[in-house]
Amino acid sequence: MKLTKVAAVEQGTALAVRRGDRALYMAEQAGRVRAVRGGVLAPRPVLDLTDRIAAGGERGLLGLAFSPDGKLLYVDYTGTDGNTRVDEYPMRADGTADPARGRTVIEVTQPQPNHNGGEIAFGPDGHLYIGLGDGGAAGDQGPGHAAGGNGQSLTTLLGKILRIDPRPSGRRGYSIPSGNPFASGGGRPEIWAYGLRNPWRFGFDRATGDLWIGDVGQNEWEEIDHLPAGEGGANLGWNVFEGTHRYRDGDAPGAVPPVYEYSHSATGGCSVTGGYVYRGRAVDHLAGAYLFSDYCHGEIHALAVRGDRAVEVRDLGLKAARPSAFGEDASGELYVISQADGLYRIDPA
Repeated sequence: MKLTKVAAVEQGTALAVRRGDRALYMAEQAGRVRAVRGGVLAPRPVLDLTDRIAAGGERGLLGLAFSPDGKLLYVDYTGTDGNTRVDEYPMRADGTADPARGRTVIEVTQPQPNHNGGEIAFGPDGHLYIGLGDGGAAGDQGPGHAAGGNGQSLTTLLGKILRIDPRPSGRRGYSIPSGNPFASGGGRPEIWAYGLRNPWRFGFDRATGDLWIGDVGQNEWEEIDHLPAGEGGANLGWNVFEGTHRYRDGDAPGAVPPVYEYSHSATGGCSVTGGYVYRGRAVDHLAGAYLFSDYCHGEIHALAVRGDRAVEVRDLGLKAARPSAFGEDASGELYVISQADGLYRIDPA
């Protein structure tokens, strides 16, 4: 296998594709959405939000997704006030977004400049999923942090993956899907999964609908979580657990352990970059494997899972400098975004 350079993108953070469009759409951390068409980076941005965004460190334009019909663009970014916003913009016939008709779908107050999460994606159910970190600092400093912090609290959206319908409802810029685990009470109705520290990239398996999450650890353990399709309400354990290891005293009811974890000391890693299950055709022997990396060492690995545990982890012999995200095109081929070098595609050797 090899990494094939596709385009030079400045500080890339996310990739998305749009129905009926062969372009690859990229997010640049500074606040621009760019299109790559035929291997060429279009000079005109699809959307430029640089005047609305606080960029740098873990802040900036962090995620993008298109509605299933391709008519609307959604972006997740850190506003100049430090809060997380998810905005919606109609797409125009020329392949650019219309900033004059944009609106904010949801805004979440961020108490610290790190752990913003930032991944957004439409699931196979047509709903919009949003990843949010635990609010930042170290150890999850949310109210009552000694008993689980924001990650374990069901009264905050921090440390969660949300599921919403982005259509407005009343005074809110979104609606609550009826099947959400707390739609009828017991917690914030937007919550789909909780107990996360900083879900730095999640993705759906296009064949099964399962949800795969790379959750960044604290000082020692990085983890990969796997949730079966349509099963909401999972508690992934933070901040009582870091991976499978107890981080502090307290309760994490029904905590679901990761399917795979790795330590900083053993691998030289520091921050997991979650990816996708490979469903393309170009690299046959990767079929059904989950690909991921780490922002520090940049090595790309393939994970095979049976049931609820990893049965094989392979080093693919591929390495990217500061990999910030993976992406997949319309046919299921996988890409890696290097914040140092741009966009690469995983190809057979």
